[in-house]
Amino acid sequence: MLLSLAQWLQTLSPEFGFFRVFQYITFRAVMAALTALLIGLAAGPAVIRHLAALKIGQPIRGYGMESHLSKSGTPTMGGVLILLSIAISTLLWFDWSNRFVWIVLLVTLGFGAIGWVDDWRKVVRKDPEGMRSREKYLWQSLIGLLAALYLVFSISESSNLRVMELFFQWVRSGFDVNLPPKAGLMLPFFKQVSYPLGVLGFVILTYLVIVGSSNAVNLTDGLDGLAIMPVVLVGSCLGLFAYVTGSAVFSKYLFLPYIAGSGELMIFCAAMAGSGLAFLWFNTHPAQVFMGDVGALALGAALGTVAVIVRQEIVLAIMGGIFVVEALSVMLQVGYFKYTKKKFGAGKRLLKMAPLHHHFEKHGWKETQVVVRFWIITIMLCLVGLSTLKLR
Repeated sequence: MLLSLAQWLQTLSPEFGFFRVFQYITFRAVMAALTALLIGLAAGPAVIRHLAALKIGQPIRGYGMESHLSKSGTPTMGGVLILLSIAISTLLWFDWSNRFVWIVLLVTLGFGAIGWVDDWRKVVRKDPEGMRSREKYLWQSLIGLLAALYLVFSISESSNLRVMELFFQWVRSGFDVNLPPKAGLMLPFFKQVSYPLGVLGFVILTYLVIVGSSNAVNLTDGLDGLAIMPVVLVGSCLGLFAYVTGSAVFSKYLFLPYIAGSGELMIFCAAMAGSGLAFLWFNTHPAQVFMGDVGALALGAALGTVAVIVRQEIVLAIMGGIFVVEALSVMLQVGYFKYTKKKFGAGKRLLKMAPLHHHFEKHGWKETQVVVRFWIITIMLCLVGLSTLKLR
């Protein structure tokens, strides 16, 4: 919105020439991060007081960590503060004609709505499980598939009209349309190497990345500050990838696909980083507020969608290694328990407790030790992911 205003002022008089700085994505990204940070810090106390007044407190599962029982009643659904900061800041600073930012915003808010319903049921019905898994996955799948069907053709086209034309062409051809190499699965550490996916393969991969990232971040969100800092780090790195792939010069130099318009995603990523840091101010141990599913599901989906657009799904898995391991720990724990129960009559566990962060707590690590060490690991993984920009 501010970009359009600046462009209009420039047409009125040469005196407004200094507004040309708004044309630079880097400037608007910095301002988006700062705006989101200030909104989060300013609105945080009021949001927390409002959640506390509504008695929207976090229920603690009976089979959870005993050390977490003291957290019962801490206001949850703080993710609304994050989404509010992201939405306002992004709308202020990005180019409203950019379709990629709109789709990321819609996916983020859509998953946030699912998380809102889930959290609300936990609070109102006093049910620690919230929305049942089948219902949650149904809505996640619907949003993920709709996003995938749009992105599969928008990666190679610059207009929504052309995207619709390609969609109908795909339907008329019997679902057989060749996609450009940049729509394939990009392999890091190799120069311009991509694995062709086809339309169906792209849609399936995109669905898995968006829904998988959403649930992985949600599973990671179990300790004070554990999930939000990795989101900030990974989101910031994805913003750099977006800037590169959105530049014809930089993308060619670094052997990355040129995705016209993807550079504007840097604005969204910067807003996500700023809002995340503001939330961390209140979420650091001992937390004054939890983000809840409304924040975790939305942020995970946002990371996945951005990664798909900039064609860095594998790099997302590297940089978000903590999220991946946390999700795998739950899957392996549940799978092994069911297998041993069926075979031996009594279920056994691979870990003392899942997700993985609880396993380390059971081993005697303090909550702050787990959190900070996971942050350090994420920083290392993000550096590895960023190295793929040059090591090809």
